[in-house]
Amino acid sequence: MCKGLATLPATCLKSAKDIKHKIGFLLQKPEPQTVSQKQTNKETKREVSAAELEKWKKSFTDLMNSEDGRQVFTNFLRSEFSEENIEFLNACKEFKQLSPAKMAAKAKLIFVKYVETDSPKQVNLDAATREGTRQNLETGSPSASSFDEAQRLIHILLEKDSYRRFLQSRAMQDLSLRSESRSTGTQQRQQKTAGA
Repeated sequence: MCKGLATLPATCLKSAKDIKHKIGFLLQKPEPQTVSQKQTNKETKREVSAAELEKWKKSFTDLMNSEDGRQVFTNFLRSEFSEENIEFLNACKEFKQLSPAKMAAKAKLIFVKYVETDSPKQVNLDAATREGTRQNLETGSPSASSFDEAQRLIHILLEKDSYRRFLQSRAMQDLSLRSESRSTGTQQRQQKTAGA
């Protein structure tokens, strides 16, 4: 049996994760509406305006700052089997809001779940960042900045990689079509009202 992924070079781990994502992409069914799109429709609490959708298309920050945008993006990541990245960022955000007394226990949970090698939802970090984060937690008591470097790298990964695929995704195309059809319907009603 395998002695664990810790013995493999970081480049092999990255390649394995890339292959996992590609296989996940290939396994998606090209049906008119996939499960993730149905979730997107159900979980977006309100219709997304054309203006808000345009903000999401222009800026990853605007997408992440919107509750609906974050939900749609999370569903997209789930469809790609990479939701651990957004879950890690959410866990770090919650961690920073904790009282210092509760930080140590939460930091250990975050590390074991997302950062540690062979963790259940391991995020894609290089060995130096993983080790630096471990040392941050082991030397002294954890602080709000304990995961900052790991957070920064995962944020960059999401913005430069996943966000670009999200913009081209079926879920985003469907949202755009729904937004355009609502906008067209509103314009037609306005024209009828003005003509009457």
